Amino acid sequence: MKSSNNPNILKTSLRSAVKLSLFVVVSVILLLAVKALTDPLVAKAEKQTLLSTFDEVLPVDLYDNNPIQDTLLIEDSGSLKQLGSDEVVTLYRARKAGKPVGVILTAIAPNGYSGQIHLLIGVLADGRISGVRVLKHKETPGLGDKIEIAKNPWILEFDGRNLREDNDPRWAVKKDGGDFDQFTGATITPRAVVGAVKRTLKWINQQGETLYD
Repeated sequence: MKSSNNPNILKTSLRSAVKLSLFVVVSVILLLAVKALTDPLVAKAEKQTLLSTFDEVLPVDLYDNNPIQDTLLIEDSGSLKQLGSDEVVTLYRARKAGKPVGVILTAIAPNGYSGQIHLLIGVLADGRISGVRVLKHKETPGLGDKIEIAKNPWILEFDGRNLREDNDPRWAVKKDGGDFDQFTGATITPRAVVGAVKRTLKWINQQGETLYD
């Protein structure tokens, strides 16, 4: 009785295994197809968000060129590490009558409460921050999302600040002895943003006028 059932059991098991394998293969193909279709759309939407935020971090009346056509690609690993990115970063340069006005670039705070926080930062040629905005994040609604200008004016605390040797220690949240406010119950998020902006500003200071060459 057992020997006569074994071939049937084996055939049934093989059929189930084949069906399962086909299901997995088809599912993977469908997922890859959906990803291939949606990735360009997501990239386009993110690019549009970035461009529409330019005026918020560097007022358009300060320059007369087109920063979209005046760019510098940041590719070396040391610079990318300071900017928190593992991909090439595009730096947009603003000028007026040919003279440097400021730069706009993206940076990432890798240590947000819920992961990466993507930032757009504008810095004037004299080293002062002209504006910072959050492009993308996954921070907790009602707590960490106060880094968004639409939810809270906190991000405006960066406006006009620079980074010098004498004020370096002040680049921290108040809980850590610095100048920046933190959110009740959500110190990790503003701490991450302050750190990322500080590292970016430090990198810009190190590069100096070469950013406009």
